Amino acid sequence: MVKPVRSVHWLTPGDAFPPLNDAWGPNDPAPGLIAAGGSLDTPTLLDAYSRGIFPWFSDGQPTLWWSPDPRMVLQTAQFRLHRSLKQVLKRFRDDADCEVRFDSAFVQVIQACAAQAREGQSGTWIVPEMQEAYVALHRAGHAHSVETWVRGELVGGLYGVNLGRMVFGESMFSRQTDASKIALAALVAFCRAQGVAMIDCQQNTRHLASLGAGEIPRREFAAHLGATVRETAPVWRFEPVYWNQLF
Repeated sequence: MVKPVRSVHWLTPGDAFPPLNDAWGPNDPAPGLIAAGGSLDTPTLLDAYSRGIFPWFSDGQPTLWWSPDPRMVLQTAQFRLHRSLKQVLKRFRDDADCEVRFDSAFVQVIQACAAQAREGQSGTWIVPEMQEAYVALHRAGHAHSVETWVRGELVGGLYGVNLGRMVFGESMFSRQTDASKIALAALVAFCRAQGVAMIDCQQNTRHLASLGAGEIPRREFAAHLGATVRETAPVWRFEPVYWNQLF
């Protein structure tokens, strides 16, 4: 007997998200899928992230909302600083031509992430609608970029979302060896200095696991959100002294 496919919640703009337990499970066609449709406006995105839900879809698809179980996260205290990366960071820190900047080139960062995602693929999930939505979220003060600059050139970086004392990573790009890793290390140093204990990584990847990220149950992730997203958000500015959090 063929098992019927579960329906997915269809949202119209302004609709509330369903409970996390309504997300598709491991035996469904798209584990973690919780809803489709709705809006990508700033209030909806803020509500989604505060509940542990994020958008992820490709060209030609409706807006799809996800809340996977388990959830991939990087506990900032467990960031794995390999010896080779530690050496790279020390050289970067000590070079007057190198610097980390926050939020000086958000649009360029998200565009670079979208362009890099297309290489060798038929498309990217950072579609124009997503770029517009996160630029608006940035202008509202909730989305941020971490940028690696060398001799005045943007060579790598990442962007993500911040609610209270919780950071949600979205995407990284690199135009130079280790440039995105430098940005991630800078984000971890900043988070440690500001009392941010967890960075959401959304999906399990080998690269993130090699840097210390791991999976936790969705209920544990949701409980952490409940305790942190309404706290006072840090001021997004990188200070060189933050490197001391890693060395």
